[in-house]
Amino acid sequence: MAAVRLGVCGIRALQARGYGNDAGQLGELGKGAGKGGGGGGSIREAGGAFGKKQAAEEERYFREKGQEQLAALKKHHEEEISHHKMEIERLQKEIERHKHKIKKLRNDD
Repeated sequence: MAAVRLGVCGIRALQARGYGNDAGQLGELGKGAGKGGGGGGSIREAGGAFGKKQAAEEERYFREKGQEQLAALKKHHEEEISHHKMEIERLQKEIERHKHKIKKLRNDD
């Protein structure tokens, strides 16, 4: 469950920083440092084919990570729904049991 929370936090952090949503901050991928002020590493800063390949690999990695996190979050919510449905069924049985006891007590009077 902690891993799922970290996944959600990770997605939220990426969204808050503007990753994935604001491609304008990146500049042209593989053409050196982006417009955000930080460097992209020595390969990306050099530009050229290796810089473009590095940028493409990074984009693919983060896209896959985001998909994994969303899948884990979906699974977590499905498990929560299943748990709550079972809890509802258990409580409904308890209600019926108590109603039966009340009915029995009324009939004993």
